Amino acid sequence: MGLPFIRSIRAYTVRGGGGDYHDQASGHWIDGQVATPMSKYPEYRQTRRSFGLNVLGSLVVVVEASDGSVGFGVSTGGDIGCFIVEEHLSRFVIGKPVDAMELIWDQMFHATLFYGRKGIVLSAISAVDLALWDLLGQVRREPVYQLLGGPVREEIEFYATGVRPDIAKELGFLGGKMPLRFGPSDGDAGLRQNLEALARVRDKVGDAFWLMLDCWMGLDLDYAVALGTEGRKLGLKWIEECLPPDDYWGYAELKKRVPRGLLVTTGEHEATRWGFRMLVEMECCDIIQPDVGWCGGLTELLQITKLAAERGLLVIPHGSSVYSYHFVVTQQCSPFAEFLMMSPGADVLVPMFSPLLLDEPVPVGGRLRVPDRPGFGVRLNPEVKLIRPVSCNR
Repeated sequence: MGLPFIRSIRAYTVRGGGGDYHDQASGHWIDGQVATPMSKYPEYRQTRRSFGLNVLGSLVVVVEASDGSVGFGVSTGGDIGCFIVEEHLSRFVIGKPVDAMELIWDQMFHATLFYGRKGIVLSAISAVDLALWDLLGQVRREPVYQLLGGPVREEIEFYATGVRPDIAKELGFLGGKMPLRFGPSDGDAGLRQNLEALARVRDKVGDAFWLMLDCWMGLDLDYAVALGTEGRKLGLKWIEECLPPDDYWGYAELKKRVPRGLLVTTGEHEATRWGFRMLVEMECCDIIQPDVGWCGGLTELLQITKLAAERGLLVIPHGSSVYSYHFVVTQQCSPFAEFLMMSPGADVLVPMFSPLLLDEPVPVGGRLRVPDRPGFGVRLNPEVKLIRPVSCNR
């Protein structure tokens, strides 16, 4: 008896406190003053919400098979993503066997080339792809990591991203990645304050604990070189996403100019094997950091990883909770993972997608065994309101 086929696909959005991980309340460290590409404008410097980081809402895609099995995936995209999924991508999904991810991905990508290639279209494709992997796991009653060939390690080790690396160390994480507070628009004084803050944290956590800086596309080449040069003297492990994601030439120059031993990392806002091929072949970085919810989904992340592995680069996905955990535990080139501290003060462990997802695991002592539940091992919280856009209610 063959595998069931995909009977339906539906897309929903989530806004506000219902699981949209980009819609943090005022006072949350994620929304606090962080160097961004918009920091050069004083009116948009203080928070990321001010320039609209939270406008889209989360995208939830639900697929159902002919045997009644259901899978779902989560990304960013809101109403726009819902429209793309239901009005365009659905035709490449419905009626296909549940294990046709490669075919479906190829058709979705090439059919959207005239308006896609990156951005919100790839987020929508990613959400569909994750939902299909979850569905296949439900049909076969296997966790996604088994569908990928099985684990290469018993558990995952994590570093934590947040404003309290000292607490991350107490919780057992191997390192702490801090948001960079001041960018080029703050001048030399801002650079000094960044380094002074790094020095204070280094004094708290000691020399062995990793410290990294997340620059979130907010710097220019000269500033990034100065930050890396001085930061390395304080034991800085890496500088992340310093430049705009399309500045491959700047990244290649940055990697040449930073001190030996300082890693250059990027890729959170890159997409597809073709974008990452630029980063890899131009020798732009030491670690690539795809977000499985934005880069094209798990199907495309596997293609991206082949490129990186050929060059001996590490693949450390950006955040993504269970959607990256199932990948990381199966990959030799992904020896650790990121845990995003989602509590307002970055001082308490909470699941990344709470309250949207149920059964979402969190590390204990900086480590986690990926649960062996089918699919990605999580459920949608029935108490979270899933909004179906008017354009899709047909």
